[in-house]
Amino acid sequence: MSHKDVIQSDSYLKKHKGVIFLSRLTTPECIDSLENLEIRDSDLFLVTFPKSGTVWSQQIVSLILNEGHRKGTEDIDNMVRAPWIEYNIYNIDFNTRPDPRLFTSHLPHYLMPKDLRNMRGKIIYVYRNPKDVLVSFYHFQKILVLSQHPESWEHCMDLFMSGEVLGGSWFDHIRDWYTNKKDYNILFMAYEEMKKDLRSAIMKICSFLDKKLDDEEVDIIVEKSTFENMKDDPLANYTFLSEDICDGSKGSFLRKGTIGDWKNLMTVAQSEMFDRVLQERMKDLPIKFIWDIDEEN
Repeated sequence: MSHKDVIQSDSYLKKHKGVIFLSRLTTPECIDSLENLEIRDSDLFLVTFPKSGTVWSQQIVSLILNEGHRKGTEDIDNMVRAPWIEYNIYNIDFNTRPDPRLFTSHLPHYLMPKDLRNMRGKIIYVYRNPKDVLVSFYHFQKILVLSQHPESWEHCMDLFMSGEVLGGSWFDHIRDWYTNKKDYNILFMAYEEMKKDLRSAIMKICSFLDKKLDDEEVDIIVEKSTFENMKDDPLANYTFLSEDICDGSKGSFLRKGTIGDWKNLMTVAQSEMFDRVLQERMKDLPIKFIWDIDEEN
């Protein structure tokens, strides 16, 4: 069975304009309509490729905007605090959202609202080393009901390398966003940078957003954004998703949140092959990836 056949035979997935979506949660018409979403100067978009620390980043950024919940969002789940523009499962009316509006997306740059390319609003793009993204994908597909279910680790790796997974090609996603960065008011953040020094990452985001927080507020955000605390927070860990979307009996939405987990699955030969493809596809991009928790930034 070819990669194309895998997509066509899976009723949960649909390819539209080069990107693979969860077809039960959105439509091509919905995605196309986002091009004309009216953007406000105060809007903030959190953009990631799937399994790059999205949920964690939602928690961090929403807490920054709401001053560690001092603005009364402590009883609101992350899908409402930072709704997905392409997967609006709560049917939220974006136009009635108060400023500043925070949105989340896995979209490539060419499917985002066109007004963002006029330097309106701000974007935080969080990227993660692709080997850990791949491993996270492998485990995530076991619990995501509305997704592919690769036959094996090798099959999952094959699909990922060819871009036939949810979100499309990781290589194209990060390359296109980075090479078009001049068109956006955008901050690139490494997942590993955030893991190694969460407080510094929070301060960097605050600076980008012109958000001034005191030490106590930053301390609260750091505490509420640790991976351990988020795993126990039902409003942040996505356990609120229905069973027809995510099967919690097969694992958790937030699994390890570490750096270097790829070493537990990849063989030396697979890692070397991945490195060759990465070098070929990304050789002219000045982006440094951190592959191990003990590696220096």
